[in-house]
Amino acid sequence: MRGFILILITLVLTSCTSNAQEKNSKVTKEEKQSKIKKMTKTEAEWKAELTPEEYYVLRQKGTDRPGNGGYTKHFEKGTYECAACGTQLFESNSKYESHCGWPSFDDAIDGTVEFTRDTTVGMIRTEITCKACDGHLGHIFDDGPRETTGKRYCVNTTSIKFVSSEEKKKSE
Repeated sequence: MRGFILILITLVLTSCTSNAQEKNSKVTKEEKQSKIKKMTKTEAEWKAELTPEEYYVLRQKGTDRPGNGGYTKHFEKGTYECAACGTQLFESNSKYESHCGWPSFDDAIDGTVEFTRDTTVGMIRTEITCKACDGHLGHIFDDGPRETTGKRYCVNTTSIKFVSSEEKKKSE
């Protein structure tokens, strides 16, 4: 009888432990899929942190001149992050040469980019911004590669910073 009770207690405890581990793994998955937390900084704080060019593009919705900067024809392996807050936005495998004068990507990392209707300059476009800091990245168009998403995330070089796969490995 004692053996039976001991086995029963062992089964109950084992069941509780595996349920707790299952719940912990679910929380981890939910955390990974959770929304990015918004940064709250004043414009004065942004102005103090960013270069004048970064402030103009990221905070005042400016645009780089076509071909400005080094990312238009840059195809090294790594990740492109928001120049303002460091949020990872684009993987290098989504970058392609669109010949438009700005870095182009066919997809963004899930949940990192916000889409807003933009009717400035007499056009109807969709603006893309960093979901974490609301930094202006550029615009998205439907003239990207058809064999992938068909999208072209047309991004200002000033709004992103590249982190190579090698740099990422060293920092981990």
